[in-house]
Amino acid sequence: MSTYQVGLTGGIGAGKSVVGRIFALLGVPVYDSDSRAKYVMTTDGILMSNIRKEFGELSFNPDGSLNRSYLGDLVFRNPDQLEKLNRLVHPRVAADYEDWVAEHAHHDYVIKEAALLFESGSYKQLDHIVLVVAPEPLRVNRVINRDRGRTADQVRRIMAQQWSDEEKIKRADSVIRNDESALIIPQVLNLHEKFKARSDQPGT
Repeated sequence: MSTYQVGLTGGIGAGKSVVGRIFALLGVPVYDSDSRAKYVMTTDGILMSNIRKEFGELSFNPDGSLNRSYLGDLVFRNPDQLEKLNRLVHPRVAADYEDWVAEHAHHDYVIKEAALLFESGSYKQLDHIVLVVAPEPLRVNRVINRDRGRTADQVRRIMAQQWSDEEKIKRADSVIRNDESALIIPQVLNLHEKFKARSDQPGT
């Protein structure tokens, strides 16, 4: 029996990480693709070598840690550079994720949380996709209040590089609305029970 795999995604400021933490509190293993990617980028020797070759020695600090500000400025100003970085990172993170799933195979289901689940195409390998959505003005306010020093224009530029909610909704199996007019926890609990019930069915 293969492990039931749920994808959790949402644009910047939508609240997917909050939803992920609620699932984690319910005892569900949650793979945080963003943090795991950062980990892999500083521990995977092959990937580190390829990043240096593609983006130069400035990609890493003298202590060996990733120079996030340098790479961030580089890729968000140039979509081609972002695509190059993603082509290097995604296959290595995908391998890390497969190992992680195998380690958690005894659970009813697992969650892969990723900002670029649709953009990377990795949603196609998952059994069910949960999308967190919120109105753009609310998302912008959340991010500039959370990330000191980041401007509204910077947030909108990041949004412009991500798929629109309309595009994502067409491909999502479930949608959680995080617009302050609906409570998040009941929506998460409903999905949790649904996924648990599905895993209890014979042959799943």
